[in-house]
Amino acid sequence: MDSPQNQPPQEARLHFLDYWRIIRIRKAIIITVFLITAIIATAVTFILPVSYSSTAQINIEEDTASDIYTMRGGGGTEAGYNPYFLQTQLEILQGPTVLGKVVEALNLNTVWGKKYGVDTFKTSETVEFLKNQMALSPVRNTTLVGITVYSADKNEAAALANAIAKAYHDYRVDRHKLRTVGGIKVLEDQYKSEGDQIQTIRSNVDNLRKELAIVDTDPQSFVPTPTLNQEQLRQYHDLMMKGQSDYNRLKEELTQLKALDRVKLRDVLPTINPDGALSGLLEKLHESQQVFVTKTNDLGLAHPDVIRIQSMINEVNKQIDDRVDGIMIGFDNRLSTEKAALDTLTREVELATKKDQEEAVRGQPYWEEKRKLANMVEFHKLLAARIETEKIDLAIPKSSVVEITQIAEPGKDPVRPNKALNITLGLIFGLIVGIGLAFFIEYLDTSVKTIDDVERAFQAPVLGVIPQNVGYLTDEGPESRYAEAYRVLRTNILFARKDEKLTTIVVVSAGAGEGKSTTTLNLATVFAQAGQRVLVVDSDLRRPTLHKLLHVTNDIGLTNYLLKQNTLEEVIQTTGVATLNFMASGKLPSSSMSILNSAAMKDMVAELKHRYDFILFDSPPILGVSDASVLASEMDMVVQVIQYRRYPQPMNLRAKQVIEKVGGTFLGIVLNNINMSQDESYYYYSGYYHDYYYSGTAKEQEAAASKDPGDDGHIGIKQKY
Repeated sequence: MDSPQNQPPQEARLHFLDYWRIIRIRKAIIITVFLITAIIATAVTFILPVSYSSTAQINIEEDTASDIYTMRGGGGTEAGYNPYFLQTQLEILQGPTVLGKVVEALNLNTVWGKKYGVDTFKTSETVEFLKNQMALSPVRNTTLVGITVYSADKNEAAALANAIAKAYHDYRVDRHKLRTVGGIKVLEDQYKSEGDQIQTIRSNVDNLRKELAIVDTDPQSFVPTPTLNQEQLRQYHDLMMKGQSDYNRLKEELTQLKALDRVKLRDVLPTINPDGALSGLLEKLHESQQVFVTKTNDLGLAHPDVIRIQSMINEVNKQIDDRVDGIMIGFDNRLSTEKAALDTLTREVELATKKDQEEAVRGQPYWEEKRKLANMVEFHKLLAARIETEKIDLAIPKSSVVEITQIAEPGKDPVRPNKALNITLGLIFGLIVGIGLAFFIEYLDTSVKTIDDVERAFQAPVLGVIPQNVGYLTDEGPESRYAEAYRVLRTNILFARKDEKLTTIVVVSAGAGEGKSTTTLNLATVFAQAGQRVLVVDSDLRRPTLHKLLHVTNDIGLTNYLLKQNTLEEVIQTTGVATLNFMASGKLPSSSMSILNSAAMKDMVAELKHRYDFILFDSPPILGVSDASVLASEMDMVVQVIQYRRYPQPMNLRAKQVIEKVGGTFLGIVLNNINMSQDESYYYYSGYYHDYYYSGTAKEQEAAASKDPGDDGHIGIKQKY
């Protein structure tokens, strides 16, 4: 399996629990800021002076106006909808025009001047002050507007609200009157101007009538009187249509008659044009023919009576032919008469129409001017009526476009400050600021916080996680609640070393106070409790502390042996753990560098390897002095201790780089002083052991241990959840 050093760094991703962890870790800051803000908000709320509010309500309607020029069409039209009207009126309502009237009406310059210790205020200052004390609240989807005024005096608040409403009402009334008076003046000027124009146009009409010799008998007419009126034209048209129809019918009958032979013509004519003479002759001819046939049969053709009858028949035929010719001539004459009458009627209509057209063209200037004069006179009358109406409306009181719908009354209870709201907002603001500050500090904090931070930034494994406020295992014994964390550290070191011959371990840290000495001592203790022969060497020659933890003397130690002042037996001391020995640092010589890097030091280490299974060296901070670098280069293994949230990551990373630079065998990192109760991520690393073995009575722990012996030959671990 690849070592953690060879694995690529993982991307940092924040989980919800990471945010919760930050809140828990920084809860002191959050609570402090929260309490300070809450106290300040509460104090300010109770210190602020109280104020009352009173509200008057008005109904603001848009002015309606008529365009005088639309009177030419016979009526006026209302102004269109203005989407900016209400907002404009709200600005006017809180502007100097309206508020100046309030200041003047209530003498606020003097009243407020004395109230605030001056003789008088300027009107502009008073208006601005009053504007800051009022608030306008339009009612949605209506033309109602609430005028709210705040003041320490509830009666003053009501008086100001009512005064503002009245001032705006008077402003709109005065403005309406001013516009009405101005409109009447404009109308009167227009009336006079158009009266002059009417006189001029009337003169032009008279002159044109004389010049063009126009005959105008109808004062209401604006076109010349036609020769043929519409009724006459209709009658002429009907006559022309009838004459044309009769002519066509007669012509068609005559054509048909002329196409017949004389015999058929004799038979047809009586049916088309009844004629008594022709009918009598035809009847006489028929009777003669019957007699002729009878006589011929009786007497023969040569009989004188037959010859006489034949002669009579010939005479009757001649008379019939003459009568037929006369009738046909009558048809021709009748057709010619119809055609002449139709032509005469058509010619008369055309002549009358042409005459009317010529008369219309000739008199067009006159008729146009007369029409213009009539329009001007009509508009002049409407204008006069409008002027009279406006004067009457101005004289008669009527409802204004601004109506005061609600009178302001003095308030019963103060409305400012809103204690509950202010305190609640203060609490919410304090909580937000506290949490924000906590996250900001967390953002600025570049120290080591999690195992992921270490493995990502240092590219090194975490060998152990040590809880906060650990004790000394030499005093607490093998059953200490913190012993398991060091046993895990010991196990990881044993697995991390590459050769069993590597037995010397130096524990280093980047800076002072990271728990390096405590880690060295407790790690050596768990090695000794496991049956190994262990020696702890305090190689921090400048600030030795292990002898104080073990309650032994520091009179002789490492420096005495390296300077050949004492033997190993003399400088090695026993401890309360049977297989754990201790070598103090001894007195600090003039040059510790030469001592730790001397041949005697190397010989001593070689000798100690024969006597002990493990030798642990406590070193000074590696970035503080050079001793730690020397020890890191000479020992078999180097373990770096990093205290949770103490030093910036770059500082700890620099310490690791120094170890690698001097050739030290870097095993991994120990995270020290972890607050398990605040950081759940560390709880899963070593918290199970604490909950399982130290959260109940001794009997409960023994019973639980018997039920869950574990599966690794060591102490069983039972999850809490």
